[in-house]
Amino acid sequence: MCAFRHTAALAVAVTLGLGAASASAVDVRYMLWDSNQMPAYQQCAADFHKLHPDITIKINQVGWYDYWTTLATGFVSGTAPDVFTDHLAKYPEFAKNGQITDLTQYVQRDKVDTGAYTKGLYEIWGRDGKQYGLPKDWDTIGFIVNMDAAKKAGVTLADLQNMTWNPKDGGSFEHIVRKLTVDANGVDALNPKFDKKKVTMYGYQTPADIDMTGQNTWSFFAVSNGVQLQAKPWDARYAYDDPKLVDTLDYLAGLPSKGVSDNFENVKALGSDAMFIARKVAIVPQGSWMITYFNQNAKFPTAWVPLPVGPTGVRATELNGLADSIWSGSKVKDQAWQWVKYMGSPLCQNVVASRGVVFPSIDGMAEKAISEQKSRGIDSSAFLTMAKSKTFPPPIGDNGAQINQVISNAVTSVLMGKSDAASAMKAANAQANQLLRD
Repeated sequence: MCAFRHTAALAVAVTLGLGAASASAVDVRYMLWDSNQMPAYQQCAADFHKLHPDITIKINQVGWYDYWTTLATGFVSGTAPDVFTDHLAKYPEFAKNGQITDLTQYVQRDKVDTGAYTKGLYEIWGRDGKQYGLPKDWDTIGFIVNMDAAKKAGVTLADLQNMTWNPKDGGSFEHIVRKLTVDANGVDALNPKFDKKKVTMYGYQTPADIDMTGQNTWSFFAVSNGVQLQAKPWDARYAYDDPKLVDTLDYLAGLPSKGVSDNFENVKALGSDAMFIARKVAIVPQGSWMITYFNQNAKFPTAWVPLPVGPTGVRATELNGLADSIWSGSKVKDQAWQWVKYMGSPLCQNVVASRGVVFPSIDGMAEKAISEQKSRGIDSSAFLTMAKSKTFPPPIGDNGAQINQVISNAVTSVLMGKSDAASAMKAANAQANQLLRD
């Protein structure tokens, strides 16, 4: 659920209209949160208007932290956008409250080729025969590495690309993290003389933006350790009390005491991404939506590498997919659907791929985006490697906001060293499952 959080916090309205307006001209209001994607969708809107001269797309960009409040206010006041970028963690509540439109009739009427999308992206936006979004892009998680630090530590790109991990001794992952952790005297964490109270660069940092999915914080470790949080989307039981998740969280919570990660309170204040940019940490996990951010802000050589192979013998990542949804209160649903359909088509997704900001949802488009990024000196193939590894959807069910709070609080308490993982996750899981059934 961590997508595109480094976008601007202010709303910027963009009106795109080409050609003469007809007497039946209609405005379709569209809202997204990622400023990096604005240019691509401006182009898509202009191209769309040429095909539909009677429809003008008005784009409003609102940064992630204000986005959902703005949307909720719009639902209540009757001023919500006709179409908006939706998130898997949010849409169940919108659907339950009747705030988004079932697209099934439109999909069937226009014979949309739903098989063109990357496997699983379309289905996860449906429930009980109703479809609430048309996929627009997907993301996976990888590690970004400070390659200056790696070179100084004698860690090669091949070493980083072939890491293994386990919750007992950390595997080659922890060995590398220790080599990359350096104190004020230039001594690494493998050396008995290492001073963990005077660290100048930590080897690894778990981000502080904890949620129930653990997308870029703990889920990839946990699932590679054999955890299955939910048997399938909408299943009425979560497994946040799985002993293998407990082991995973205990491991991550123990990294600061070894001196190879900063304490969680500092990370909450500073932000793991900012720590990486400031050369305070050598490796952080992040999503493919952050490729452009790091490319623009890191003033040193970096590399994206796949996540470590876990005890189960595989790498694992959440495969998250955004979609566009139509507000149920829209007065221009037919025109809104035309825009949603266009954004999910090869015509628009080719434009998005050519910008190289995100990976579009139609099969084959990600390779185009990766090629574009490569032309700018960015090798993002690690994310495609992860997409071809073990992937899993985020937990999906009713009462997501309340459950998210329960799980987030429990995991945060564990990572801050205030609770032991076994008791915290047992209590949180019981509460989450009760909320799931309510």
